[in-house]
Amino acid sequence: METYDLIVIGGGPGGYLGAERAGHAGLKTMVIEKRALGGVCLNEGCIPSKALLNSAKIFDHAAHGEKYGVTTTGATIDQKAVIARKNKVVKTLVGGVGMQMKKNHVTVTYGEAYINGRTADGFEIKVGDQVFVAKQLLLATGSMPVVPPIPGVKEGVAAGFVMTNREILDLEEIPSELVIIGGGVIGLEMASYFNSVGSHVTVIEMMNKIAGPTDAEISKILMKNYEKKGVDFKLGCKVTGVGTADVTYECDGKSFTVKADKVLLSIGRRAVTAGYGLENLNVYCERGAVVTDEFMKTNVPGVYACGDINGKSMLAHTAYREAEVAVNNILGKRDRMRYNAIPGVIYTNPEVATVGETEETAKAAGMDVKVVSMPMSFSGRYLAENEGGDGICKLIVDQKYNRIVGCHMIGNYSSEIIYGAAMMIETEMRIDDIKEIVFPHPSVSEILREAIFEI
Repeated sequence: METYDLIVIGGGPGGYLGAERAGHAGLKTMVIEKRALGGVCLNEGCIPSKALLNSAKIFDHAAHGEKYGVTTTGATIDQKAVIARKNKVVKTLVGGVGMQMKKNHVTVTYGEAYINGRTADGFEIKVGDQVFVAKQLLLATGSMPVVPPIPGVKEGVAAGFVMTNREILDLEEIPSELVIIGGGVIGLEMASYFNSVGSHVTVIEMMNKIAGPTDAEISKILMKNYEKKGVDFKLGCKVTGVGTADVTYECDGKSFTVKADKVLLSIGRRAVTAGYGLENLNVYCERGAVVTDEFMKTNVPGVYACGDINGKSMLAHTAYREAEVAVNNILGKRDRMRYNAIPGVIYTNPEVATVGETEETAKAAGMDVKVVSMPMSFSGRYLAENEGGDGICKLIVDQKYNRIVGCHMIGNYSSEIIYGAAMMIETEMRIDDIKEIVFPHPSVSEILREAIFEI
């Protein structure tokens, strides 16, 4: 049995980056992946969805360029070509991850890992007929879509009528009627894409707002934008059944039925912990997720966990940082994970980007906050490139310490700007210090500077 300093179970963002960092530091490292390097994010989530959304954005520009003085005729969307390009992008990036593993001397083993237990030599990991020993373990098995016990869903999935994020990203035909169950990030991004390429989209959401914990004002602006584009939102509604060509839901005690050619199930994700032998180590879990401390340690000495498996922040970039924290602690470099400045983005058109506290969460935490809201049109570049845009930038300011604790934006380029606000929050910059930063002009990022000077 070959022994490794570190074995990583799961080759998604947290797993492969953790393996890369460990290998680079000189640890003998193996990553075990049952499907493809890159995990959900690279193969059936973050990256492929962005490839589709970019195609939709280009199509939108071509189809509606007249408001910018550009007239085109005959613009069409070739869904098979869009999917083919998406697959090319994914293949290229998966290959890139593989090259990084080789560069950093990481062994990649494909198969299903199972933890036999702990011996005097370390943790025994079985993959097929092979058994390996790890001095330390990093669990990074990710998450999977929640499939609720709604009548007809199981049969719909088997028939291909009901899809998760995996199947919809390979759909080569554009459905005339698409029903999306769940108005969170995945549901909204797919609503954005299929609305742009010609589907009539209905979003059914149990909450009374879309986009989950996103700032309420931002959510309203986003929904208004998509209602203008023809998306139907059914808020405060519960799906009660899925047929072979329709979906039934209840609102205010009344039952309704909506036609569907395809149904996307996107009500959330849950950590994947079963089937890996975690019980053989007595790894402690709560609500189906592995419990970790700020050093990414589990209750079992020598066992760390990062990414969706701990259920704290199911975002690829969170997994990256958690993996780095885990590996640093394995190397004896004290590091800790902080969750107060993790940005989140919804890649709709317009984009939504948020970081830190909302007005509601800040007040619930007892902070004395001031809220500054600035129209994105105060940015010259935004106004030049977004005809009729109604985006805003909202800052949440802790008045006691004179610093930003939250930033919420809707408007294109928000995804590329939000890291600046995250840095201000993470480093606890004072407002007066931020005012001295020089922003490029003209750029949409200047909206942060404009908002800062309103405090």
